[in-house]
Amino acid sequence: MREVVLADDHAFTPLLVERAHGAETQLFAKEVRHAGRRYIVCRNEAEAEKDRTDRQAIIAGLEQQLGRGDKSLIGNSAYRRYLRRVVSADGKGGKAKPGPAFEIDAGKLAEEARYDGIFVLRTNARVTPLQAMLRYRELLAVETLFRKTKGILRTRPIYHSSDAAIRGHVFCSFLALVLQKELLERCRAASFIAEWDDVLRDLDRLQEIVLAKDGQQIRLRTPATGTVGPLFKAAGIALPPNLRDPAAG
Repeated sequence: MREVVLADDHAFTPLLVERAHGAETQLFAKEVRHAGRRYIVCRNEAEAEKDRTDRQAIIAGLEQQLGRGDKSLIGNSAYRRYLRRVVSADGKGGKAKPGPAFEIDAGKLAEEARYDGIFVLRTNARVTPLQAMLRYRELLAVETLFRKTKGILRTRPIYHSSDAAIRGHVFCSFLALVLQKELLERCRAASFIAEWDDVLRDLDRLQEIVLAKDGQQIRLRTPATGTVGPLFKAAGIALPPNLRDPAAG
């Protein structure tokens, strides 16, 4: 991977992605083909900056530790990868004079810095390198959606005994997520923000019953309390009257 894919010297294609609150993320991607396989080399500037900051914090702590002694450093995996043994004058690894047995390896620091913010994807999808990167970034959103179906949407635990039941469960879960996303987007467009737990509670309270007496029927709806009124308004759905005749439709 490092010798061929990451060593490729073709130019990256830049992409600027707008994020919430006016923030932006600078991304770069390029395609590398090797041995019949397609690789997408990606670079995220925000992640690169984070990698640099994290490494600088580790090195600062490492330098302090070296000042106090290096006996315990080799047992710390975060520190160990940046250390090298001090070679004596005879080149056999012994210490020529009293001093630390280890020192910070500048070569390792430079080598690691080359890959800050970089990750590689292998794909056979017929998409551009930038599309492949963006779809990979969406995996986090997919994982969040799975957590929502299990927790927020309360679809667990459900036990299946057939493949058809599993497919049906996945379809219903996906449909629920699509509906939730659409509802939240309409609420956002209407400048109405509500906690999802409040939405579920208030919708659960919204009920309708049919009262029958002497051959007559009346349909009675509970009041639209809490988030229900603004929610239906944002969704563009008109609630039926509190009291109506079922025969009237």
